[in-house]
Amino acid sequence: MFCISSLPKFASEISNRNSLQTYIVHVEGPDDQQLTAHESQDLESWYRSFLPAATTSSSREDEARLVYSYRHVFKGFAARLSPDEVKEMEKKEGFISARLQKQLSLHTTHSPNFLGLNRNTGFWKHSNYGKGVIIGVMDTGVLPEHPSFSDEGMPPPPAKWKGKCQFNHTTCNNKIIGARYFNAEYQSPLDDEGHDTHTASIAAGTFVDGANLFGSANGTAVGIAPLAHLAIYKVCCGEVDVLAGIDEAVEDGVDVISISLGLEGGDFFKDSIAIGAFSAMEKGILVSCSAGNDGPYLSYIGNGTPWILTVGASTIDRKLTANAVLGNNQQFDGESAFQPKDFPQTLLPLVYAGMLNASDDYAPYCFNETLYQFDLRGKIVVCETDGYSRIEKGEAVKSAGGAAMILTNSPLIANTIPAEGHVLPATHVGYADGLQIKAYINSTATPTATIIFEGTVIGDDRAPVVASFSSRGPNYPSPGILKPDILGPGVNILAAWSTSVENNANTKSTFNMISGTSMSCPHLSGVAALLKSAHPDWSPAAIKSAIMTTADVVNLAHSPIEDETFLPADIFATGAGHVNPSRANDPGLIYDIQPKDYIPYLCGLNYTNRQVGLFLQRRVNCSVESSIPESQLNYPSFSITFTGQTTSRVYTRTVTNVGDPVSSYDVEISQPHGVDVRVEPAILKFSEVNQKLQYEVTFDRLTSAPNNTYEQGFLKWNSPKHSVRSPLAVALF
Repeated sequence: MFCISSLPKFASEISNRNSLQTYIVHVEGPDDQQLTAHESQDLESWYRSFLPAATTSSSREDEARLVYSYRHVFKGFAARLSPDEVKEMEKKEGFISARLQKQLSLHTTHSPNFLGLNRNTGFWKHSNYGKGVIIGVMDTGVLPEHPSFSDEGMPPPPAKWKGKCQFNHTTCNNKIIGARYFNAEYQSPLDDEGHDTHTASIAAGTFVDGANLFGSANGTAVGIAPLAHLAIYKVCCGEVDVLAGIDEAVEDGVDVISISLGLEGGDFFKDSIAIGAFSAMEKGILVSCSAGNDGPYLSYIGNGTPWILTVGASTIDRKLTANAVLGNNQQFDGESAFQPKDFPQTLLPLVYAGMLNASDDYAPYCFNETLYQFDLRGKIVVCETDGYSRIEKGEAVKSAGGAAMILTNSPLIANTIPAEGHVLPATHVGYADGLQIKAYINSTATPTATIIFEGTVIGDDRAPVVASFSSRGPNYPSPGILKPDILGPGVNILAAWSTSVENNANTKSTFNMISGTSMSCPHLSGVAALLKSAHPDWSPAAIKSAIMTTADVVNLAHSPIEDETFLPADIFATGAGHVNPSRANDPGLIYDIQPKDYIPYLCGLNYTNRQVGLFLQRRVNCSVESSIPESQLNYPSFSITFTGQTTSRVYTRTVTNVGDPVSSYDVEISQPHGVDVRVEPAILKFSEVNQKLQYEVTFDRLTSAPNNTYEQGFLKWNSPKHSVRSPLAVALF
C-alpha cells in the first residue's frame, strides 16, 4: 500500500509510463545455452534480461511491457519502453539495435483486414469485390446519403433486378438499388434507429476514408463485398413484415439475404424466418442469419434450420485500449471508445459503488438514485455492468461529480468487453480483473487509481474469441444439425450509423461501434456475396459447405479458439470455426444439398404432413416420401445422439469435387471421447471436376463412454492441397 507522501513520486512514474512507446529490439542469442525443449522459456528469460530492472520479474507490469517474444523471424522482442530505457539497454552485452515500430495502414472496421481481405490482392480481387451480386438486408431501413453507400465506381444493377425504391426525399443509386418498407406507420425505408445502416455497410459498404468514433480507430471503413449491390427491406420487427420482406426480395432478384433478426428457438414450422428462408433457398438464394445474443447459456440458438447459414459472434484483434492503474502499481487492460487526450495521470481517490450503501442491493450497479446521495467529486467510481445501460451508468457517475468510471463485468460476461463512447473518462475490464480491483479497494484505507488511454492497438493474438453473448447450441429444434454453423466478427465493429454520435468532447461521427451477432451476420453475408461472385454456379448449400469446411479452429496465437472465459471454446460455441474467406474460395470438396433433399429431413422431424407442406407450399405425404434421421442430411458437420441402449449409428455423406480434376483425399479422424468413429472408404479418389463420391461413417459407443455429457472431435479429408474438415458433436445420454 502506498502512503500519501509517496503519491507524487508514483504519479511521476505513471506519467513516464504513459509516454512509453513500442520498440522492436534485436539482440544476440544466449551465448552459453543450448536451447532444448525449453527453448521458448530460455529465450524469453534472455529477452527479459534486457528490460529495465524494475520489470524483470514475471509481474503483470512486466507482461505489459514485453509485448512479443520472437522465436523464428529474428532473435529479439518487442517491448514498451521510454527513450531513456532504450539508451540504458544499449549498454547491455548482446544488444544489437532498437527502433520504434511503424504504424501500418489499416481499415477502421478492420474486420475485412482481420479476415485476410486486402485491397487489390488475393481473394478480394479474384472475387471482384462481389461485383454484380445483390445482397438483400432485412432490418430497420437505411440512411442512403451516408458515404458508405456512395455509388462511385459501381456498375448499374443486373438486368434481372426487379426491385423498387420507396424513398420520398431521394432516389436510389447503383449501390442501394432498391429500398422498401413493410409497415404502414413507417411511410419510408429511412433508418431511424441506426441498426440497418450499420449492418448494410458491414456487408457491402464502399470505401470511406477518415472513418472513426471519437477519433479512435481512425482510417478507412469498408464492407466485406464493397462492389455488391444492396437492396434494403425495412421489416423490423413483426413476423408478417419479415415474411413480406423475404417474399419481395425473392421476387426482386437478390442473391443473398442477410437477416440480423430472430425468434427464440422452437419448431421450425412456427418460425417465419425458417419458412421464408426455405422459399429463398429453393430459388438459389443463400440466407445468412444471426445466431442470437442469448449466450453463454446452452441451447438458446436461433435460426437453426439447415438451409440457413447461422452465424455466431467473435472478437477481432483490435482494441481501443484504456488501462486501469491502481495505487499498488497493478495495471488492468480495459477498453473505451472515448479516449480523452487531457485526462490527468495523477492518482485519484477510488471508490466501489457497492460499498457506498451496504443496505442498497442496487448500489453496485450505479443507479442514479443511489449515487446522487453521495459526494463523488474528483473520484473514480467502480460500477458493476448488470442492471441497465452502461452509458447511463456513466451519466449517473458524472451527475454525482465523479471524475471517471471503471466498469467491471459479471461472471457470465467474463472477458467480453464492449468499447463504448462513454460520457466521461472510463474503462471497462473483465470479471477477474474487476475482482482484483475490488480486492485492492478493500485492502487499503486510501485506494487510488487512474486510467491510461492508449488508443487503437492492433494485434491481440487471442482473437478470435467467442463473445459471451453469442448464442450456443445444442440446436434444440433439431439436435441432429450442429449450430451455429460459423463464427464471424461481431464485437466492437465500427460501421456506418444513421445519426451523429456526440459526447462532451463535442465531437461528431456518422459511424458507430456496436456488438452483437447482428454484426457477425452481415460479415458472412458479404463473404457469401464474394463466393457467389467467384462461383456463380454454386448452390446456397455449396457456399455454406465451402465456408464451414475451411473455417479456422485456432486463433492468431495458433491455440484453440477460446470462449469468453479464455478457456477453449466448445463445439456448441464455435460450430465449424471462424470464417476464412480466402480458403472458402477453394475448398476442394463440397457437401451439396438440393431443395428436394430437405423433404425427407423434414419428415424425419416427425412433423405432420401439413406442417411439412408449409415449407414446400404443396401437399406432402410423409408416409410416401422417404424419411431420414436428421444427421443423415448431407450436412458439412455431424451431430449424433446416443440414448438408452443404442450403441451404434451409421450415416453417409456425399462430397463433390470442386478442386483439381485428378485428386486423392485421405481421411483423418479425431475421435470423440468414448466413441469409436470409422470411415469407409478411407481414401477418396477423383478423376474429374464435379464428380461425386460417397462415404459411410460408423459411430460406436464404447462401454467406457461417459454418461450425460457431450463430446467432440472432427473428421477431415486431406489432399496435398486441401483440408476439408467436418466437426463431430456427440451427445451421450
